[in-house]
Amino acid sequence: MDLIQEPDLLTELGPLLSAEAAAEAPAAGVEAADLEQAVWVRLLERGPRTPFPAGRARWLRRAVRAEARRARRRARREVPYGAIPADVTGEPEGALLHGEENRALRSAVARLPGRCPELMAALLSPRDLTYREIAGELGISQGSLGPVRSRCLGCLRRMLAVEVAAPDPWGKER
Repeated sequence: MDLIQEPDLLTELGPLLSAEAAAEAPAAGVEAADLEQAVWVRLLERGPRTPFPAGRARWLRRAVRAEARRARRRARREVPYGAIPADVTGEPEGALLHGEENRALRSAVARLPGRCPELMAALLSPRDLTYREIAGELGISQGSLGPVRSRCLGCLRRMLAVEVAAPDPWGKER
């Protein structure tokens, strides 16, 4: 019998998994539904015939805790796009230059034509929106975001190339 089609497994582990995930999720910094999904995937990867050596409930508790540890490790490694790099925070000059770069970029984005300022602001947002969320906010189709983004980035590159003088060959500044 298939693992998912086994009604005993779903009815036995479903409530326990929900409870364990709800207990571990706040400490891991993730949503309980994400932990549940990761454990169900782990369960499916085991295969239908693989026995549970320590019992189903014990395996489930261990799997939830392992996925929570994995989520905590991932959260420590990942840095949001809007964060200042660690090497810049110690030096006032570095922080000032980083701020100036951000202001120049945001100023150039504001001068873009058409819907580009709205789209680029959504892409640069520290909320890290998905294409679906951006399309919903801007009221355009998700399939048109890629071409519009490409056109907007081309405009932004041309604008910044004019504003920031590129050095001539052999290291000479213009």
